[in-house]
Parts: sequence; structure tokens; C-alpha cells
Amino acid sequence: MVVSVVPGKRTAENVEKLVHDFKTRTGSRPMNLMTSDEYPAYKPAILDAYGQEVGPPRTGKPGRPKAPYQVAPPGLPYATVPKTREKGRVVKVDFRVVFGTVVGVRAALAQSVVSRAINTAFIERQNGTDRNRNAPKVRKSYCFSKNWDVHEAVTYCTLYSYNFCWSVRTLRVRDTDGQGRQRTPAMAAGLADHLWTLSEWLTFPGVQRK
Repeated sequence: MVVSVVPGKRTAENVEKLVHDFKTRTGSRPMNLMTSDEYPAYKPAILDAYGQEVGPPRTGKPGRPKAPYQVAPPGLPYATVPKTREKGRVVKVDFRVVFGTVVGVRAALAQSVVSRAINTAFIERQNGTDRNRNAPKVRKSYCFSKNWDVHEAVTYCTLYSYNFCWSVRTLRVRDTDGQGRQRTPAMAAGLADHLWTLSEWLTFPGVQRK
């Protein structure tokens, strides 16, 4: 499921926006495990969003006391995926624990229903789906975006509609009669009970009035 999207260049500012938006959309709940590639901006962004402020104890010595600082909460494991390349090919994929412990990371992986390893395969697969649905993002294409606002709007449209309107092959389940039932990411997450049409998704009110 695509939880948060921030169109634009890969910058520390946009990473911070993404992490804070993700935190808001998930009700500020700490995740069982957070992972990313080795882009260094993720660590301070996650620490800023989820960290707990700690005040250094007073030493009794003269001078200005040390300023409070952020530490990662114990219940938030975060690991990255370092890749070793030789002659342009990936020959080894490992993981590095940034917050938490190796034991905590392995325990989170053991409880996962989708993967037993830390990798970037899911986001890379989603990047391929995004390019398939959004022509200006296709590599070596004659299509290109002339207007940033339109490009941004189409990005939101294709990525968020994916959650409700795209039947994912690996999410299919068998009913009691043995027939396969299609499911979208939203159905798998319990946010929808059927595969939405694009028209249904586009006309659904963004703000629900009671």
C-alpha cells in the first residue's frame, strides 16, 4: 500500500515531509520496523518525527548546560539496506541496524507476512508500476510534463488510486468455494470491501460530513 507521497526531487527537506506525513497518516503509531536504502536524510527525519527529547543530567560543573537532544524510542527498529556492487552489478545485499537492536529487527521480520529479509524490492516494484501508469515517468520516453502542477496532480492520482482501484496479483485469496478473489491493497488493509472503479474513487468526497 502506498501510504504517503511527496512529489519532487530527493532532498532532505522532502524526506522530512514524507516521514512526518507518514506519521500523521498512521496515527503517530510507531512501526514494528522501518527500512530504507542508505540515503542519509532518513535517519534525522525519522528521529525528528518519532524521537523522544532527553535532557542531559546536570554535572554540577560551571558552564552552560548541554542542550536537550532527541533519541529514538526503544520500540522503533529502523534498518537500512547497504548493497555491494561489482562492475555495476549488485553482488551482496546486507542490512544495517540504525535504531533498535539486531534482535528486534529479526523479531519484526519473523512476524512479517510478506518478507523475511530487509530489501528495497517493494518500493522498486512500485516504481515500475508508477512508470507504467504515469507516462511522463517512463525512461527514454517522448512523453514529458510541461507543467509541474499537472505532473504533481497526476502523481497523486496514479499512486493513491493504486490503493483502491488496482487488483494486485499477489494479494489474491481463495474463497471457500476455491475460487480466487481479487483484492486491492485497500481491501487487504481492511479499508475497502470491493475493488473500486476509477470513477468511484475520483467522485468519493475527500471530507466526510456527519
